[in-house]
Amino acid sequence: MTDTEYKSIRDMCDDFDVTPRTLRFYESKELLFPKRDGQKRLFTRRDRARLKLILRGKRFGFSLEEIRQLLDLYDRGDRQLAQLTKTYDIARERLADMERQRAELDEAIDELREQLKWGEEMIVSLKAKENAAA
Repeated sequence: MTDTEYKSIRDMCDDFDVTPRTLRFYESKELLFPKRDGQKRLFTRRDRARLKLILRGKRFGFSLEEIRQLLDLYDRGDRQLAQLTKTYDIARERLADMERQRAELDEAIDELREQLKWGEEMIVSLKAKENAAA
């Protein structure tokens, strides 16, 4: 696909496993800028690259505003240095947040396992008492 070739909204949905509503939402948030041909939205190679970055950013927990700001840095003319530096900084913060969340989740899982073990022991004990009384 050359820069002058376009993808339809259906092609974009199929290629990226998103809904037309998602694409229209990203357009409304000024994350994508498809060309218009009447009612049709036509997506360029640049739109495809941007959507790939948007979806990756969402997967990593970046806010849409953070993603928009990072995408806007691409056109600064500094060979993407500002964009890469800002992305790196946000990604490091996000990784630290995710690691904290994982530690909290691991702790909660361990506590729940202990409670389940206690519950299982109580059930066995109460059943044994009930059977002994019968």
